[in-house]
Amino acid sequence: MPPAQKRPRTYDPARTRAAILAQLAHLDTAVRSLTAEQLGRPTRLGGWTVRELIAHIGMAVTAVDRALSLPEPQERTATLLDWPFATASNAGAIDEFTRKLADEAPADLAATARTFAARLDAHPGTRLVQTNAGAMPLAEYVVTRTVELIVHTDDLNDALPDKAVPYDRQALAAATRLLTDALAKKAPGGSTEVRVPPYAVVQCVEGPKHTRGTPPNVVETDPLTWIRLATGRLSWADALDGAKLSASGERADLTPYLPVMS
Repeated sequence: MPPAQKRPRTYDPARTRAAILAQLAHLDTAVRSLTAEQLGRPTRLGGWTVRELIAHIGMAVTAVDRALSLPEPQERTATLLDWPFATASNAGAIDEFTRKLADEAPADLAATARTFAARLDAHPGTRLVQTNAGAMPLAEYVVTRTVELIVHTDDLNDALPDKAVPYDRQALAAATRLLTDALAKKAPGGSTEVRVPPYAVVQCVEGPKHTRGTPPNVVETDPLTWIRLATGRLSWADALDGAKLSASGERADLTPYLPVMS
């Protein structure tokens, strides 16, 4: 008999919505006071300035509006965990669209939040939307926006360390869980336990499965370090050298599986 499949993680739509709106509010407060010099500062994102980064943040959320403006797909063709692996293929188009938006007008994140909330109010979470990963329910696609917002808030904080934009706890939790679950999908198995307290624990990596007691292979880190590792902002070696994570056991090196998305 084949092993039982683990039930996919679920996310409460109301809490996800509230988390996204809270993170957008943090960002809106921070970017409204930026000077021309600050907007022109470089970021760690392939030549984007802060202005382009902010435009991309707005674009990532208005993607929900654009998806809902299209005809509803006839059937689901993707799951939530397909999304992290589908982003890299659209990098060129995303870069072009972002630069165009940044040239047209400053991003208004407060208006973006209002449109986002109104669109969710008008459609059920079960409504299918077409995404770069395939067709999935709206409620699942919205969860992916927490990753976009948390990752790019971190990019903004890296470019403007004096701003220190806060991370909404629920948004950070959802982003952490989605990316740890994506790791477990990319590296299926039960030989290694990855702990990202207080939000996530997953079993992954092929090999002897741990069943009781202390696992022989354990990786533990904090949420932001994990998100940086999972998205290629931080290398495994640099995280170890900087004491940003602990790893014990012969199967605890996750280098072959990182980044999870890029």
